[in-house]
Amino acid sequence: MLNSEKAELAISNWSCVDSQPQGDYRVFRVRRDISIDPRNGEQHDFFVIEAPDWINIIPLTTDRQVILIEQYRHGTNEITLEIPGGMVDDGESPLDAAGRELLEETGFKAAEIEFLARTRPNPAIQNNWLHSFVARDCSFSAKPKFDTAEHIAARLVPLNEVPSLIARGDISHSLVVAAFYSFFAGNLDINSKF
Repeated sequence: MLNSEKAELAISNWSCVDSQPQGDYRVFRVRRDISIDPRNGEQHDFFVIEAPDWINIIPLTTDRQVILIEQYRHGTNEITLEIPGGMVDDGESPLDAAGRELLEETGFKAAEIEFLARTRPNPAIQNNWLHSFVARDCSFSAKPKFDTAEHIAARLVPLNEVPSLIARGDISHSLVVAAFYSFFAGNLDINSKF
């Protein structure tokens, strides 16, 4: 490759020259940014979803079961199979949010919660992070406390069945798949102690 071709392929930051709020929708806001293309100085507008950070958590019982949840999702008009998750509240740490969401959505508490990964849900249009955790030695503690618009059913599944659930599309939520990828990447032998 010639040096001129390398220079042409170099990526630079765009400069935002104006940013205006477009709407507040309770769980996210939308803003319109006008940014300058560093290659030619042209202005382009982009819409960004401003959302709080999210968490999700892989809850594991002492007998190697994963606590999955089923719930209706309005975006796809279907019942999905997922792991507990939600938004990080103002002033709350992602770790505290993980423990709170686990208890609220399943009624289970963990002996230990461990950080797995931090990923961007969709950097093309969102500004937030997803923090993924694994909860170890979970045991039932109390009846779940759902938000007013939530209806969730917990389901115990052997850990070694999760890759098949993902491969078949039974687990199709990309953020859930990303969390399991992070978990399995750090525990390549799923039959060993997790």
